[in-house]
Amino acid sequence: MTRNNINKRKIINDPVSGFINLQSDLVFDLIEHRFFQRLRRIKQLGLSYLVYPGANHTRFEHALGALHLMRSAIDSLKNKGIAITPDEAEAVSITILLHDIGHGPFSHALEYSLVTGIPHELMSLVMMEKMNEEFGHQLDLAIQIFKNSYQKRFLHQLVASQLDMDRLDYLRRDSFYSGVIEGAIGSDRIIKMLNVRGDKLVVDKKGIYSIEKFLIARRLMYWQVYLHKTVIAAEHMLIKILQRAKELVSRGDDLFCPPQLFWLLKNNITRDDLLNSQTRETLIENFILLDDSDIMCSIKVWCSHPDPILSFLARSITNRKLLKIKISDSPFKEAYVREAQKKAAVYFNANYHDAAYFVFQGEISNSAYEPGAENILIVSHNNETADLRDASDINLDVLSKSVKKHFLCYPRVLEIN
Repeated sequence: MTRNNINKRKIINDPVSGFINLQSDLVFDLIEHRFFQRLRRIKQLGLSYLVYPGANHTRFEHALGALHLMRSAIDSLKNKGIAITPDEAEAVSITILLHDIGHGPFSHALEYSLVTGIPHELMSLVMMEKMNEEFGHQLDLAIQIFKNSYQKRFLHQLVASQLDMDRLDYLRRDSFYSGVIEGAIGSDRIIKMLNVRGDKLVVDKKGIYSIEKFLIARRLMYWQVYLHKTVIAAEHMLIKILQRAKELVSRGDDLFCPPQLFWLLKNNITRDDLLNSQTRETLIENFILLDDSDIMCSIKVWCSHPDPILSFLARSITNRKLLKIKISDSPFKEAYVREAQKKAAVYFNANYHDAAYFVFQGEISNSAYEPGAENILIVSHNNETADLRDASDINLDVLSKSVKKHFLCYPRVLEIN
């Protein structure tokens, strides 16, 4: 049997969603593409497994789960008389399937250290456009939906909004694998309650309690998983490792690492490089070859590097001897941080510049519901729509408020009160 004659209507057994039916030859071919297969090698939750040992699922699984939910949402809306053509249904399914294709390994750490001004959404778009050329422009409509330039705007909302299939899958999936049951949501019921009014995605009134639980679950998952203080410490240590590696390479150090990682360390990659047709190809080819194993393998080798900063941080990540982290509702005083950095400089025999690799501060924020940004609309029995905050009988101000916290990381050997 030749490759072209194989059965492409595969059924995938997913532990979260159950059986996922691909339903389309094109979707099968997109999943088989090397850009998408790369997602098998990128963890969904980055370094969160250092806190939650079961959190080893990948962005590949998440993309398939989001596809499954999108198909359910399409069927539910069509059953309510919403006009969605077969071409639109396939296009929006492809959009959600590929929405995370531009994520790098440990995505946010990568964005803060190896590339400048290139969010994963932009990288996803560029990679989708490249795939579109390879597939004879069969992704034209999917890209329009991704860019929110298609006439039916509610299709984009199913992909990217405050109540999209992306969030519905990752909350349930991340809750399942981390074991944090507070993140469990009733995604099936939420999808059944979706509707469209005036080209906007809305929720039927009787689904309001499920939406309230969804927002509460999202808030709790951020504090307990995504913004867990130990995860924050580990991720920012990874940023420091990559920044130090980049600094060493800029000084001429022939640092051991896979060639694609070395290329990113050696070059100062910016948004312009991605948008420039002359540099885009080289950037994409190096980017798609990079995955979690390249980063972790390099860090393991760097444990014995002669540079004391790189080796200390690499050993700390590899052996899970992480920096201590303090959380505060207000910024740490500059004098307090400087004193901590002085202690680090003395202890590690480092200068003031290098001490910032051991002692550093930052900010985290959590907002479960962002008013004004594609508000979640509730439609009543008489077809009137209202913002969720006005329709709910509980006070959602707490969920709408952006809560900011400040953190300070430092080695445990230092005595900092």
